[in-house]
Amino acid sequence: MKPTRVVYVCQTCGVQAKKWLGRCPDCESWNSMVEEQIRPVSPVGDPQGRMAGAPASTAQRLVDVEIADTKRLVTGLDEFDRVVGGGIVPGSMVLLGGEPGIGKSTLLLQVAALVTRSIGTVLYASGEESEHQIKSRGERLGVGDAPLYLLAETCLERILEEVDRLSPSLLIVDSIQTVFSLKLSSAPGSISQIREAATQLLFCSKRRNIPTFLVGHVTKDGGLAGPKALEHIVDTVLYFEGERHHSHRMVRAVKNRFGAVSELGLFEMTGTGLEPVPNPSRMFLSERAENVPGSVVLCAVEGSRPILVEVQALVSSGAYGTARRMASGVDQARLSLLLAVLEKRAGLSVAADDVFVNIAGGLTVGEPAADLGVVAAVASSLRNRTVAGGTAMFGEVGLAGEVRGTPQASLRVKEAAQLGFARCVIPESNRASAADADGFDVVGVRTIEEALEVVLG
Repeated sequence: MKPTRVVYVCQTCGVQAKKWLGRCPDCESWNSMVEEQIRPVSPVGDPQGRMAGAPASTAQRLVDVEIADTKRLVTGLDEFDRVVGGGIVPGSMVLLGGEPGIGKSTLLLQVAALVTRSIGTVLYASGEESEHQIKSRGERLGVGDAPLYLLAETCLERILEEVDRLSPSLLIVDSIQTVFSLKLSSAPGSISQIREAATQLLFCSKRRNIPTFLVGHVTKDGGLAGPKALEHIVDTVLYFEGERHHSHRMVRAVKNRFGAVSELGLFEMTGTGLEPVPNPSRMFLSERAENVPGSVVLCAVEGSRPILVEVQALVSSGAYGTARRMASGVDQARLSLLLAVLEKRAGLSVAADDVFVNIAGGLTVGEPAADLGVVAAVASSLRNRTVAGGTAMFGEVGLAGEVRGTPQASLRVKEAAQLGFARCVIPESNRASAADADGFDVVGVRTIEEALEVVLG
């Protein structure tokens, strides 16, 4: 039998070294090497490496594979069902990450209560809270006497025993960083423990066809803590986002094997839990000031959902030698690029001015279709001219000053028309696919000069 050996494992990327290093040679993270003891363990399953209970498999031709029409588990929380692709897929594993206190446990407890009422038993295993704390939250959320089982446990083997005993319809583990396996001697939250716990829970989920939700911590940079392999193991990765000073919360899918990527679900945090927001556009535009220079309405798309948001820009004379560029909700590097295009192609000089750009409401828009809205908002503030009321816009801006086409143009135009806007400025290449509606004008532009002439005159 091989003796126990000591290795140093990077807690960021998982690379191993025989001695301690101040800086990881692979991902170059500082002070990320942690000592772990590697002990020989007995293999689970047969010598070929199959997991316990799994039948032997043979290769099949693609045309011979039968596709099973799996019915999704619909929770009834519409915004959540939208993000996961229309419902929870049986046997899937979902990783939910977010900042501390953002509402991850609240959301999953609401989902658990809805599943228990409509589908069956749910096991909620928490390693961070006691049963009394979870019940107190459940009473506030109105869980009632639903068949929801609580387990305050961090031992992986104990959690799996309860799964075998209860055979739940849904398993929730909060959080994966607190779970440890008795097979390993390293501390909970280490690379080896997270990988082992996630893998064993995956085997259990697939073998018993139980959907499993894992709560994950995030680092100070906003990424999921633990090895990147954790995101590869799971079927779906969800990020729970939101500003602490705003009441709304967003659940964004960044990976989904059973649905659309970048899908967005919007909730409002209330005293009785998270309430779905069926019309995000009205919420983001509800406090928009009329006839103010630097304010433009942008038609954005998150996943398959069109959302109208307000782009605000403020251009002021620089008080210091170096002009400042600050952006909230849009990429700051992209803002600098658009300012250079605006100066070179449209003749608007902002080199000596401070430029501030903000997406009102705390939403982050990363798609290139936001370029035209940002350019128009900056030009509006610089010229001190208001954009004509009832105008929305979208389009990607190239380095030559051209306005390029964007996907899902008709979806964006329809959303603007439904919210009462009278005109939409779009790329000319999208003009054919976005037909005019009754009383609604669609204007196609080829360059930023044309766009600014249309919206600012």
